[in-house]
Amino acid sequence: MNICPLCHGTELLAYHQDKKRDYRQCQTCQLVSVPPEFYLSAEAEKAEYDKHENHANDLGYQTFLNRTLEPLLSRVSTSAQGLDFGCGEGKALSLMAKARGYQIDNYDLYYANNPATLVRQYDFITLTEVIEHVSDAAGLLAQLDRLLKTNGILAVMTKRVQNQTAFASWHYKNDPTHINFYAEATFEWLAQHYGWRLEIIDKDVVFLYKEMHKVEKSNATP
Repeated sequence: MNICPLCHGTELLAYHQDKKRDYRQCQTCQLVSVPPEFYLSAEAEKAEYDKHENHANDLGYQTFLNRTLEPLLSRVSTSAQGLDFGCGEGKALSLMAKARGYQIDNYDLYYANNPATLVRQYDFITLTEVIEHVSDAAGLLAQLDRLLKTNGILAVMTKRVQNQTAFASWHYKNDPTHINFYAEATFEWLAQHYGWRLEIIDKDVVFLYKEMHKVEKSNATP
């Protein structure tokens, strides 16, 4: 049975097909995903990531990351503790934040696999070009919810699905490590599901706020 990796819905419809993979869309949360038979092995996935040259001193890469980092840092104090989830080999974002007086821990399955970072809680968490790589979308978001303090911010950078016509010629889908594709409606579903508040920052950046009154409401007993 086809099951959505994010909401576990079972109504998935064919969305697109190319020479290498099939793509389907969940009718509940609008996530577009590729079936598990198209997932890379861990070895092949890391080999793809090893090709990346996202160096912390690359000004172009810094400009790219700043589309997430600058609006985020303007919303948190320098005393706030952050986590860059999926930091990559260069750990660029945390170094950029440190230069501005902010502290960000790093976690990455392949390049900074420190389990101690996943038992703390954080004032903000960044996922820059990460969420589209993770097969267990539901597990990832549940984990991030546990890691995020009340009133914390989850900052996500990923290119968003627009429509089927645009998807057909979309270069973003051609990366074999990209397996889950989020639309604005998907983030709206996430916000409703977790009781978060959604803010659209840019064409590929969203912030999700874990607000206190919504957490209290969800935990209230009748």
